[in-house]
Order: sequence, then structure tokens, then C-alpha cells
Amino acid sequence: MRAGLVVIAALLTASAGVGASVPAPLLAPAPAQTRVLPLQGGRNFRDLGGYRTADGRTVKWGLLYRSGQMHDLTPAEYVALQKRGIRTVCDFRDTRERTAEPTLWPAGQRPKVLSDDYALDMSAMNIPGDPASWTHEQVVTAMTATYPKLLDQFNGQYRRMFAELLAGDVPLAFHCTAGKDRTGVAAALLLSALGVPRATIVEDYLLSNQHMAPAPAHPTGFWAKLSPQAARTFAGVDRRYIDAVFAVTDRHPGGMMGYLRDELGLGPREIAKLRTLYLRKG
Repeated sequence: MRAGLVVIAALLTASAGVGASVPAPLLAPAPAQTRVLPLQGGRNFRDLGGYRTADGRTVKWGLLYRSGQMHDLTPAEYVALQKRGIRTVCDFRDTRERTAEPTLWPAGQRPKVLSDDYALDMSAMNIPGDPASWTHEQVVTAMTATYPKLLDQFNGQYRRMFAELLAGDVPLAFHCTAGKDRTGVAAALLLSALGVPRATIVEDYLLSNQHMAPAPAHPTGFWAKLSPQAARTFAGVDRRYIDAVFAVTDRHPGGMMGYLRDELGLGPREIAKLRTLYLRKG
């Protein structure tokens, strides 16, 4: 495992069949059209609906959700999510994260949960010096260098997410621990595939700064070693991180569409199907 992924690993310890029509969400329209779900135990749980695409269509509400870990949801909040009809959950967390903070869906009402057993490497740091002296810019530089590596490391999990979406197994939620890094890249790829403009995708990405939990007030473990400045930086996102991902996709032959085709198996037919399923006119 590449050492550059250690930075994110440390932070994240402190994200119907083919051709079927997309089922309607089970809640009334008003709550389904809330960007940030009002969940007391939720972490950065957001609906990707309502974003307008370059061709004037809009992402459907109540079908595509991004989130952080769901371990802290109350029983009533799990029931509320079930009423939204969530059928599939793509859990990008590693084995240790899932074991430490399991998602406690009520018995007999568990959605299909897709995850991989793997471990993020925490044997080294890409930032020199004592963590107590790390600065904001050092963390930003390390995170900016780390983000593009997520495209390769999570390619298989991102492919599987798109396969579920193409099969119409929705509503679908995808998440990691913080709901901003691995999840943020997944959301950027998904919204790009749907034709949402880059500026809107960046705005969605940066919403994590408003809805993420702050750095721990009484830090332990990795957080306790950090300078307050570094802890605040690790707890948020920066446009430079996601721009580093776009720099990779934009350099690919054919740009983002070429990247989606060659690296994620989303050719013109698959892109058209995703847009038919998850966009509406106006």
C-alpha cells in the first residue's frame, strides 16, 4: 500500500435488475428534497438530488446519497432511512474501520451492503517532522498529493458502485468514515458522469466543511499527536484536493469522459443509461 494513503488513513480513523425503472423513494417529497438529512447521529449525510446538469436536466432527489459512517445513528434514524427505501450501501471503509464502528441496521431490514476487506497502510507519514509541529500547508500539500491515488486504490469499489446504479439498485448510499475523501472522489465521479458542471461538483465537495464533525475537543490517538492547526486542516476539505483528482481525469485522453470510459467502464451507452435513470427534465 502506498505511503501517501497513510495521511487519509490517519484522518479517517478520527465514508432492480438491469434496465429496471428507478423506484420512487418512500417518503413524501418535502423531506426527500432536503440536501442534508436531519439525522442527529448522522455524519455528513447528504442527498445529491437537485443539481442541474449542463444540458438543463436535474439530478433526481431521493435516490443518490453520500455520507460518513452510520454507526452513531439512532434506531429511529435507521428506520427513517429505511423509509427512504435505501436498497444498496457502498461502504468504502477498511476492515478495521468497519469493525470499530459497525453499521447497525435493524435485523431483517438490512439493505445490500457492499464492502472490501483491506487495510490502509499507517506505517509511515508523508509529512516530515513531529505531528505536533505540522502546519496547515504541510497537511494540505500531503492531502493534495494523496487524493489522486484514491482513483487507483478504489477503482474496483467505484466500478461496483456504478454497476449497482446501472442495475437500478437504488436508492443507494455510498460512504466512508468521514464522508469527504473517498466519498468525495466517488461523488465527483458520479456527478461528472451525470453531466453536472465542474463548478457545482466542487461546491458539493466543499459542503463537507459545513457538515463534517469538527476535530475532537479531547483528542486521543492520532489526533492527540497533532498540532491544533493540523487537526483543523485534517477535519476539513480544500479545493486543491479535488482539483488534484480532476487534473488526472482531465489529462486522460478524452478528458473526464475518456477517463470514465477507460477506467470505470462507462462508455456512451452506460453514461446515457445513468442519465436516463437519475436525471429529470427541468
